[in-house]
Amino acid sequence: MGDPSPYGEWAARVTREDVREVTTSLERPVTSNGRGGVVRHVDSFEIQVPSPPPPNGVPRSAWARARRRVSRWHRPFILVLLVLDFGAAVLASYFAVTEFETARAGFQDRPTLFNLIAYVFLPCGWLFTLWANGAYDRRYLGLGTDEFKRVTRASLVVAASVSFLVFATKTDLSRMTVGGVLLGALLLIWFTRYVARQVLHLVRRRAGVAGHRMILVGTLPEALEVYTAVTRNPSAGLVPVGIHITDGYAAARGMETPVPVYAGRDVLGLVRELGADTIAVCGSASAEPGELRRLAWQLEGSGVDLVVAPQLTDIAGPRVHIRPIEGLPLLHVEEPTLSGPALLAKNILDRVAAAVGLIVLLPLLAGIAIGIKISDKGPVFFRQPRVGHEGRTFRVWKFRTMYVDAEDRLAALVDQNETDGMLFKIRQDPRVFPFGRFLRASSVDELPQLINVLKGEMSLVGPRPLPADDGDFLGDVRRRLLVRPGITGLWQVSGRSDLSWDEAVRLDLYYVDNWSLAYDLSILWRTIGVVLARKGAY
Repeated sequence: MGDPSPYGEWAARVTREDVREVTTSLERPVTSNGRGGVVRHVDSFEIQVPSPPPPNGVPRSAWARARRRVSRWHRPFILVLLVLDFGAAVLASYFAVTEFETARAGFQDRPTLFNLIAYVFLPCGWLFTLWANGAYDRRYLGLGTDEFKRVTRASLVVAASVSFLVFATKTDLSRMTVGGVLLGALLLIWFTRYVARQVLHLVRRRAGVAGHRMILVGTLPEALEVYTAVTRNPSAGLVPVGIHITDGYAAARGMETPVPVYAGRDVLGLVRELGADTIAVCGSASAEPGELRRLAWQLEGSGVDLVVAPQLTDIAGPRVHIRPIEGLPLLHVEEPTLSGPALLAKNILDRVAAAVGLIVLLPLLAGIAIGIKISDKGPVFFRQPRVGHEGRTFRVWKFRTMYVDAEDRLAALVDQNETDGMLFKIRQDPRVFPFGRFLRASSVDELPQLINVLKGEMSLVGPRPLPADDGDFLGDVRRRLLVRPGITGLWQVSGRSDLSWDEAVRLDLYYVDNWSLAYDLSILWRTIGVVLARKGAY
């Protein structure tokens, strides 16, 4: 009789042929990966014989096997959020009452009860409502928009509750006071949580702590794909510490892996051994009926998170919906929004913003034009054919940053290209004159593209406009042409010229499949910080 745990069943499926293909040695050859890290060659696995079932054949829950919660970083972080949220609510009450109530007759005669409600009960009510809406749930802290959505939802509950109490008790308060308290608290809580998140990201990037230690379960190719995805952004705090493969033991031999690989182990024991707090089931690892459900039962009360990583890469949450059918949760993937009212609103916003921007920036544009003329005799603007929406070719407007003979000197510099793919980039390009180097570093050479936006050839936010050398793009790259290219985009706020060609294409395709007006505004906001930091601009 085998181990009743689901991963015990996987271990039981390790055949004698598989065991002969691997050894029980834990020593793996280690080599450099060229990026300061190491890679491990999977020449052996740790094989563990499934343990016998517990008495009476009843599986023991993880509560009995692991009574302590592994993940602890979130506790001090949540405590900090509680203090910040309480302080924000108190500060909002103080400003609103001082600003709108001091001028009202009789304010000095307010009873102590009024101050108790304004500075104690109402802030405590904020904390309770935030807690009830999951704003302190560690799963939503530090990444994504869910945390701020829950804060907003909690603010609506507080607003409705306060308005009802003021009306029901006929309290003599001005509407400005009530509105100032509620709106001020919401804005302050947003701001303090944003600052706390940035500090958390800094700690994760610099110290490599305050993250979730993950064990990836599945076949080795599936686990490595998930590893690549979750480690792209260190700020996310997802740190894979091991891979437990469930199939393909012989085929995995000789493959390079960034973390240790295990096979035939009890996964819950592996969690305790590696100090992990998250199990990520990758791809088809949960194909056996009932395995995932039984694993979830075993994890109850252990503090270990269970996540499922389906093979739906680069699809954002708003397009994915869970629709249970007779107890079977189905992932429904919506089509990307490439038409309709949202696209119309995006086009109107682009045209209006471009027109206003050109008018406001006209003195700056004139000054830059004079600087270019002084630096190098020749045209002020650089016009180059680019591929736009649905493959239509247009000529992009940019300030000229190179000497007039730049194209003639290109052939001699081809071997010095520092990027792959279709683009040519050199950090210290000798064809760029000094003032042009400043224009590139500050990104103001892109401002004339507002003309393209006004004409409807480009958008404020979109994929990177690419040269139209042959007018043809093959494979996945063609999908970028479903939307207008942008002055800025996900590629710019994620590294710009420092990105590889494949990574830039992936980001552009992600934007095409998941764009929204809110996402555009978020990218525009992030662009400000990237431009000021001059990241990847050369």
